[in-house]
Amino acid sequence: MLHSDVRFKEAIKMAIVHATDQDFSQQIASGVVLVDFWATWCGPCKMIAPVLEEIDAEMSDQVKIVKLDVDNNQATAAEYQVMSIPSLLLFKDGELVAKTVGFQPKEALVEFINNNK
Repeated sequence: MLHSDVRFKEAIKMAIVHATDQDFSQQIASGVVLVDFWATWCGPCKMIAPVLEEIDAEMSDQVKIVKLDVDNNQATAAEYQVMSIPSLLLFKDGELVAKTVGFQPKEALVEFINNNK
């Protein structure tokens, strides 16, 4: 494989998406989607961010990762009754299938995804 082919494959991998109230439903509409409800001031949210980036790099073919800032997108946070952050909600084809709250180590999040997808 040529070096440029490797870069092209890396470029087409999914990246973490930042959703808003306006596009949330289309972001979760198809496939398995893990949504991180977070805020800039939240310490545990900052701790989980690199964990989500690792999972995205390793599992982008199995799960899409979406982040939603609860301060800027209060309607969606209220709709899903997010009271504590980080809250991680797992959707399958637009339907909520599982929820976990608080910082989770990578292994626990991978297990959470695999057990619910």
